[in-house]
Amino acid sequence: MPKISNKAIEMPASPIRKLVPFAEEAYKKGRTVYHLNIGQPDIHTPESAIAAVKVADLTIIEYSHSAGFQSYREKLAKYYQKNNINVNSEDIIITTGGSEALIFGFMSTCDPGDEVIIPEPFYANYNGFAVMAGLTVVPVTADIKTGFALPPIEEIEKKITSKTKAIVICNPGNPTGYLYSKEELLKLKEIVQKHDLFLFADEVYREFCYDGAVPFSVMNLEGIENNVIMIDSVSKRYSMCGARIGALISKNKELMSSALKFAQARLSPPTIEQIASEAALDTPQSYFDEVVDEYVERRNITVDGLNRIPGVFCPKPSGAFYCVADFPVDNAEKFCQWLLEEFDYEGETVMMAPASGFYSTPGKGLTEARVAYVLNKESLERAVTILEEALKVYPGRTI
Repeated sequence: MPKISNKAIEMPASPIRKLVPFAEEAYKKGRTVYHLNIGQPDIHTPESAIAAVKVADLTIIEYSHSAGFQSYREKLAKYYQKNNINVNSEDIIITTGGSEALIFGFMSTCDPGDEVIIPEPFYANYNGFAVMAGLTVVPVTADIKTGFALPPIEEIEKKITSKTKAIVICNPGNPTGYLYSKEELLKLKEIVQKHDLFLFADEVYREFCYDGAVPFSVMNLEGIENNVIMIDSVSKRYSMCGARIGALISKNKELMSSALKFAQARLSPPTIEQIASEAALDTPQSYFDEVVDEYVERRNITVDGLNRIPGVFCPKPSGAFYCVADFPVDNAEKFCQWLLEEFDYEGETVMMAPASGFYSTPGKGLTEARVAYVLNKESLERAVTILEEALKVYPGRTI
């Protein structure tokens, strides 16, 4: 039988979905499973997006321009301008999700064998995108005790070699919910400038910042306009995960011209989903105000509840809708699997994502798990109670 490629062998499986078979078995046993493992919001998609698809007067579902519909890119540029990010439609390529934007960005800036530095824990699929592009991920570990703040800049600089081509951040972060400050981004700017690197920033959670925190976009770092690439998506902002519409944004004309060639090779982003995404830009601020208020309550229920459980430590995030908690267990992956295979509390259990899958350094995050607080408040309260009861009887508890 012919052998599959080394790239296929190296391609990592999703740690977020790794335990799905065990959840399916739990369902077969009649158990209720509270899914805290995946960032699928239960917030309703804006009516404007749904309505636009329903009333679209289409006789043919045609290709769009490879960079996306001009009308959408122009309207999206106005959205950014309203958020103090000064770009125009020529600085934007619409992609099939934020994932494709980062893949196009990697392939337009890096050659096979190049290195990208990423603070860990990070969104696990970055590993997969790097494999697709033939890159090596070089992690710099952030500390849960600091809430996963940017690692010391000298630690990042130590990782820079002749093969280093880029630094990648997610802001606010997945899986940690940490929001980088302007001061932290200015420190990154210094080493990007010094070593002439690209700086990728995944800013898909921009709307979800709490307690008065205001996000600072890398697009506003003066003096490195040609080094900066922003990744964006409608998935979380408008609760449109299935639409698969993202964007690659940069002022670097040569980069955007190169990325467009990759976009042309895949022909065009989805037509109907672009119609929905363009209409979603009409979503009133009141929608986001309500959503942010809801997530603040959900965050507080989840994080405060986890921290009340003896032995659990969970820093309170300032953005996104994730947190990473450290549990008093021998191994978080074993604990998460045990919750699904062997435990229930009054017929119910919880599914989380073991955090080790969000680290690139072997042995890191072994007692941590990511929690997505995307369920309603009652479900989150119940989930915390189940975890508290589970830890009372888990055979691998360490304290």
